[in-house]
Amino acid sequence: MRHCINCCIQLSPDDVQTQQVSCRGGSHHGRQECPVCKAENKIVFRVDELLISSPFHYGAFPSNPSLTEGENPSDAKEHHHQSSVNNISYVKDYPSIKLIINSITSRIEFTTRQLPDIEELKKQELHMFSVIPHKFLPNSKSPCWYEEFTGRNTTDPYLTNSYVLYSKRFRSTFDTLRKAFWGHLSHAHGKHFRLRCLPHFYIIGQPKCGTTDLYDRLRLHPEVKFSAIKEPHWWTRKRFGIVRLRDGLRDRYPVEDYLDLFDLAAHQIHQGLQASAAKEPSKMNRIIIGEASASTMWDNNAWTLFYDNGTDGEPPFLTQDFIHAFQPDAKLIIMLRDPVERLYSDYLYFASSNKSADDFHEKVTEALQLFENCMLDYSLRACVYNNTLNNAMPVRLQVGLYAVYLLDWLTVFNKEQFLILRLEDHASNVKDTMHRVFQFLSLGPLSEKQEALMTKSPASNTRRPEDRDLGPMWPVTQRLLQDFYGPFNARLAQVLADEAFLWRKT
Repeated sequence: MRHCINCCIQLSPDDVQTQQVSCRGGSHHGRQECPVCKAENKIVFRVDELLISSPFHYGAFPSNPSLTEGENPSDAKEHHHQSSVNNISYVKDYPSIKLIINSITSRIEFTTRQLPDIEELKKQELHMFSVIPHKFLPNSKSPCWYEEFTGRNTTDPYLTNSYVLYSKRFRSTFDTLRKAFWGHLSHAHGKHFRLRCLPHFYIIGQPKCGTTDLYDRLRLHPEVKFSAIKEPHWWTRKRFGIVRLRDGLRDRYPVEDYLDLFDLAAHQIHQGLQASAAKEPSKMNRIIIGEASASTMWDNNAWTLFYDNGTDGEPPFLTQDFIHAFQPDAKLIIMLRDPVERLYSDYLYFASSNKSADDFHEKVTEALQLFENCMLDYSLRACVYNNTLNNAMPVRLQVGLYAVYLLDWLTVFNKEQFLILRLEDHASNVKDTMHRVFQFLSLGPLSEKQEALMTKSPASNTRRPEDRDLGPMWPVTQRLLQDFYGPFNARLAQVLADEAFLWRKT
């Protein structure tokens, strides 16, 4: 049976007269009844391949955020050449937008979430709990265990791995894994065993905060081995079958596909374990495994698709619940930056066309209105983790609400398990940042040559030249975002007992 592959949004009666609804396979003009919503005063829009009901009221916005109401698309070019005029207009609009921000901040309440018990987690992920054991090898720094491999020597162990099937760029990586596989099996009693491992530490966020640069430098340390793919996004996306949410769902990536990504590191750890058993010295015994998906801290967009609705729109399970269930001693590294600058960097990186300070300002304004609409009826946590709202956002405003995410992580992990860094500090003193990371992970010292290479190499994933040419955001946009993020930064600085996270001077 064909379903309406859209999302239903409640409209006010005045809005209904001016909107259109459409379902995949046909359009309906005027006032129509959505076949899924079964109501006349709703509109629908594409989010992904599943219908997700929205818990927030949706105001009327122009379909192109860079165009004002009543303006034709053919006028867009002229619109973007009126920067100085628009900047003056935006300054005049500041008081009205500030009222929206005041409405949001007056409703901010940082509440403690209710934690699920282990049996509830098992019900949600039966297969994962059947694959990952409760205990790991005591003589390995990373959480590892031996698992029987029942294939023959002609069997391709990565034949069904979803990372290979869905992405050509990973195939050369798995060719390397394939060649090394049989030489690193353990044999006992006529059976073959492979070493399986999870990461010892995770770089969990945030996007556009320097995680790629941290990853590129840290992987130069001889004791650190990362997953074969820099950002597997397994905990947040792939285990749900999400590659790009707008493209709908694919088959879920089983946990075995994720574990495959650590095979090269597992091979070296296996060698170290064998050397230890033979009482031989080996550098392999000091190896730890890392993973650096920048979505891990914040992205829980899949929860409405797979879990029963929680209380008042809040997710009943979060990513950290499952990681903690298996790895209560995991170490977690977070790199943050001024959320105002993070958002602009994020916009420049992901926007495909018509990028400008004007367009960014209008998208920010629209995002603030959307967020306020949700906050009028729902809790802060419900809005931050709202799948439909996040997909409707023209800029990823919610990613900069660091305090919300960190507080939720602190409900399951101890504060001592986190190392929280600022990109601004990292940029000004790379050597100091890396030493802090080495100490946190209990890594051995480097030679002068190794340290020079790690700390003097150019920064990774910096802003593209064409984006730098666009210049900074408008001062009025910056001021609005500072007003919006201010209360969240204040809570973050309070939790971390460090006023640097107020970003008053960045």
